[in-house]
Amino acid sequence: MTFRSWLGALLLNTSVILSSHAIAAPCGSGSFEAWLEDVRREAAASGISQSAITDGLQDVTLDSSVLSRDRGQQVFNQSFEEFSGRMIPPRLTSGANKMKQYGSVLGRIEEQYGVPGAVLVAIWGLETDYGVNIGKFPTIRAIATLAYDCRRADVFRAELMDALRIVARGDLSPAEMRGAWAGEIGQTQFMPSSYLKYAVDFDGNGRRDLLHSAPDVLASTANYLASYGWKRGKPWDPGSPNFAVLRQWNKSEVYAKTIAAFASQLDRAP
Repeated sequence: MTFRSWLGALLLNTSVILSSHAIAAPCGSGSFEAWLEDVRREAAASGISQSAITDGLQDVTLDSSVLSRDRGQQVFNQSFEEFSGRMIPPRLTSGANKMKQYGSVLGRIEEQYGVPGAVLVAIWGLETDYGVNIGKFPTIRAIATLAYDCRRADVFRAELMDALRIVARGDLSPAEMRGAWAGEIGQTQFMPSSYLKYAVDFDGNGRRDLLHSAPDVLASTANYLASYGWKRGKPWDPGSPNFAVLRQWNKSEVYAKTIAAFASQLDRAP
């Protein structure tokens, strides 16, 4: 799930963002180190283990490059023809190969969640080139930077707590948690809050690992779509109920149409 879609959902539903930090240090007030100490206290008070807090926040510093990227975001204004023409053809052959490689896994996922493999592989390819480009930013550092900044402080402070909960749960270590500059993690780019809510351990190794385990990645993506009402056995073309679910993955109609078109091509591939 891209940051663009995640943030769009938040902006459309600001009433659900709780101001739970009335006693917390205000964003941007004082030094980053003093602010981080307040985060440690809040995390402990919310029940996050001390070991996860220590491991997760050790040596975390402000990342000015994250702030620069946040302020330099461009409005998405490509047409469907432009975007899909750029994104689908280079990924189609690899996508067809992934469909064959993970055919058994995708079949079990569709049986459980009702989401076809072609849709999952299309999302996988568009988000990170099938896990090749997941991002290199230390996740906790990036989210802490955005939480300290005052543009969307409450939103990212909540995501920071959820990132620490992922560590406490044992799914990923802080060192493993590297991704996009705005905190997305894994091969289909979940924010920590979505990771906690939708990630599943489909390979049965005891960890919900969206960085390294393709079965976990694909099943978690299916779980996300199913939770938004994906209709088993129904089409996903624009105007359908399932296309509306794709819009929950990414609010951009162009992006959702590209997922749908890519999935249709994969579904027809020999």
